[in-house]
This record gives sequence, C-alpha cells and structure tokens, in this order.
Amino acid sequence: MSNQVENRSIFQRAPWITLFALTAAVLWGWAYPLIKLGFQEFGISSDMTSSKMLFAGVRFCISGLIILALAAKTGKSFRTEGNGAWWFILVFSLLNTTLHYAFFYFGLSFSEGSRASILNSISTFLVVILACLFFKSDKMNLQKVLGCAVGFAGVLILNAGGGSSEFSWAGDGMIILNAICSAFASLMTRGLSKRVDVFVGTGYSLALGGALLIIPGLALGGHLPVISLTGCSILLGLITISTVAFALYNKLLSLNPVGKIAIYTSLIPVIGVLTSCLCLGEAFQWKYVLAGTLAAAGIFIINKGK
Repeated sequence: MSNQVENRSIFQRAPWITLFALTAAVLWGWAYPLIKLGFQEFGISSDMTSSKMLFAGVRFCISGLIILALAAKTGKSFRTEGNGAWWFILVFSLLNTTLHYAFFYFGLSFSEGSRASILNSISTFLVVILACLFFKSDKMNLQKVLGCAVGFAGVLILNAGGGSSEFSWAGDGMIILNAICSAFASLMTRGLSKRVDVFVGTGYSLALGGALLIIPGLALGGHLPVISLTGCSILLGLITISTVAFALYNKLLSLNPVGKIAIYTSLIPVIGVLTSCLCLGEAFQWKYVLAGTLAAAGIFIINKGK
C-alpha cells in the first residue's frame, strides 16, 4: 500500500492536491478585481466590446504560448493520440477560453465584481453533479450531496441582501453562460488528457482560444486606448494567473475524480468578493466570512474519507 502511494504522482497526493487546488482558486479569485482595474487603466469602457475581446485574447494567448514554451523546455510530448484529436482540442479551446471568457469579460463590465464571482460559482456545483453522470470515478453519494448543499449555502449567503437584486442579461446572464462553458470545459479535461499531454493541451487551449478572441476583436476595431506601466503590470498579473491556475487545475482534473477537485472552486466567489472589497472599494460584509467558512466546510465534506 505504501509503495502505491509513493508511486502516485504528486498531483494525486492529498496534501499537494489541496495546496495546488487552493492556489488555483486563490489566483482566480484575484482575477475579478484585476480585470475591472485593467479595463480602467487601459481606458476600456463598458460599451467597447471589441476592445474587451482584444484585452482578453492578449491575456490568454500569451499565457498559452508561455505554457507551450515551458512544455517544450521540459521535454513534454506534443504528439496527439486518436482520430479527431485536433477537433477535440479546438472545441475544448472554444469552451475553455474563447466563449468562457468572452461571456465573462462582457458580463463583468455590467456587474459588480462580488456579484459576478457569486454567480460564477454555479459552475462548481454543475461540475460536481455532471461528473457523476459522465465518469465512473465520480459517483453521487451522501457526502457529495451534503458538500454541495453546504457550499451552495455559502453562495446563497453571499447573495443575500444588499446590492442590486435585479437580473440583467448583459451582466448576470453573461456570467451564467460563462459558468456553463467553464463546467463543460472542466468535464472535457479528462478527454483532453487522453489525446495529448494535459500541460500541452492547456497551452493549446489558451493560445488558440486567445487567438480566437484577438482576431474578431481587431476585425471589429478593438484597441487599447491607453497604454501605461500600471495597465501592463495588471495585464502581466492576469497572464500569470491564467498560466499557473490553468496548468495546476487541469493537471489535477486529469488525474483525480473531477468532483473532488471542482469543489475547491467554491472558494473563488469568497476570494473574489474579498479582493473586490480590497481593490475596488466595494463594501465588506461579515457574511463573507460565514460564506467562506461554509465553502471550506463543503470542500472538507466532499474530500474527507469515509
């Protein structure tokens, strides 16, 4: 038994799974305020759709190229397996990057960072539930039902009272569509790892998906009105978030039960609202602490042993 544990990848050992998954969640939580600050620094207003596409495309394309360069440097195999592998990679790129973040960036322009982070958490519970339908390693049980219920209670508490309660398709609707794309992309990660090295596949998805945002963005007249050192620093931070978080998260999904990894993303809305309070001056409320406690409890319930 001890030899089996020693032979397992570092991405399959409990302490490292927790560390890597938490790292990805924390990084993605910081993306909410940084994107809004990036829009401000680059002079991108809420009605500049093509410029948002360009901004997002540059972020992800550079991130993907960095991952591919690191993959080549470390000797990862770029060989694809099976018929239609490139079609799978293209569809994955569209869901994981192009559509996912097109919806996200548009929606974030018309929604508070804290509200957007809450709505985006829908993807967490979708993944846990759908994984039980598609993968034998993810079986629905009382632990998962209870964990999802506790985690979702945290989301409900975050959204209870305060702020605008009026639903907006331009803001809330786009964030929900983004969450759906994110959920299905997470499910496809297992299939991606069967067709190409998951690190390489992540690089492809970000580079291709980013390019598919840049091209229409430029074609529609998108540009970055203001170039400043602060703006470039924020963009560099967002590129770093994508590079590290996607590489860690996709590797974890490829080697572990999807539901056990996905539940960690329930922390993203909590981190998102806290960082939005810090960076954007949005009002802090003590319910955020309770929501974070419930999200952590949901993660513990789903991942604890029988």
